[in-house]
Amino acid sequence: MRRRAFVAHGIGLTPIAALLTACGDDGVWPEGMVAFKWDRDVCARCGMAISDRRFPAQIRGGPKNTAFKFDDIGCASTWYEEKHKEHPWMSDAATRFWVADFASKSSIWLDARSAHYLSGKTSPMGYNYAAFPEPQPDTVNFDVMSKKAASMWPANCLPGSTVDRPIFSAPGAPK
Repeated sequence: MRRRAFVAHGIGLTPIAALLTACGDDGVWPEGMVAFKWDRDVCARCGMAISDRRFPAQIRGGPKNTAFKFDDIGCASTWYEEKHKEHPWMSDAATRFWVADFASKSSIWLDARSAHYLSGKTSPMGYNYAAFPEPQPDTVNFDVMSKKAASMWPANCLPGSTVDRPIFSAPGAPK
């Protein structure tokens, strides 16, 4: 009899447990950011599942407040180079651009244009830049990182693709 009661209670609690699990946000998202669905969302540039929480980025803006998710900051900067004519709103100051703080594993999101980037961290697509909120030894600013990333594989694997300018400029940076 005890076994039946245990099974009955277990079956009765299953829907409640499922609902509580489904309600979990699994992240802290800045206002306006679309939540990442880890291992289900794919990078807008390379199509790889976004799994590594230390490197993702997101660009959001335009007339429809469109969000594009990336598995690597290098994918975000090279995608912009490839798509900026198709989405001219990306150069607007109102466009939001986030990158995960490397040390926080996506619990803290930084403005990608003001973050500091350290080379030498193994990232999903091999651009190997990690974002930090404060300068670290040997970090570079966004413009330097994006120009280097855009000149690396796989950014120039498209025929005729060349990059000769910074992708995004930090507010107040010379153009």
